[in-house]
Amino acid sequence: MLEVSALCCVRGEREIFQDLTFSVGPGEWIHVRGENGAGKTTLLKALCGLLRPMKGVVTWMGQPIDQNRDEYHRALAYLGHATALKDDMDASENLLASCAVADAPPVQPIGDALRMLGLNPANRAPIRTHSQGQKRRVGLARLALTPAKLWILDEPLAALDTGAVASILRLLDHHLDQGGSLVLTSHQAVDLARPVREVWVGAAPTFAA
Repeated sequence: MLEVSALCCVRGEREIFQDLTFSVGPGEWIHVRGENGAGKTTLLKALCGLLRPMKGVVTWMGQPIDQNRDEYHRALAYLGHATALKDDMDASENLLASCAVADAPPVQPIGDALRMLGLNPANRAPIRTHSQGQKRRVGLARLALTPAKLWILDEPLAALDTGAVASILRLLDHHLDQGGSLVLTSHQAVDLARPVREVWVGAAPTFAA
């Protein structure tokens, strides 16, 4: 289980959020909400251990993540805004390299993961020739290959067409059905089979009666 207690982060000298407390366990997912610039990406990076919060603690399986970093990173799959793909490699080579860096053999054939995202495994063109949407789908195909239990995703549906969005939502549902956990941000609707819990960074909007 991922647990967040009284988390506070700053940007420059400005406090962008404080006292965030929540948890996410097996089969559960959280949608991080907030206005642009509210600190959603900052929160996700703090959850991944990529930046240190000013106050508070993030724990995984009861231990602070900075004290069990290797175990935590083996359990974690993080996808940010950047595709983190090698321009001179094709899609299959990029995914194979990603699995090697993570020291985690793919849980299914790479070709199947690419097909799931509407991509042709036989395409050997270098990634630099792909569209932004295609690059995004290659990056997301990593999720179909990882054994990680905790997925932290920053705008995973951005720059995707309707078919690719549907494929990703099926993949996320499957991950939760298998006992995985999910934290994500998205400006688009995320319609999954399990109930959502929302965490607001900054003030939640209010609506007049």
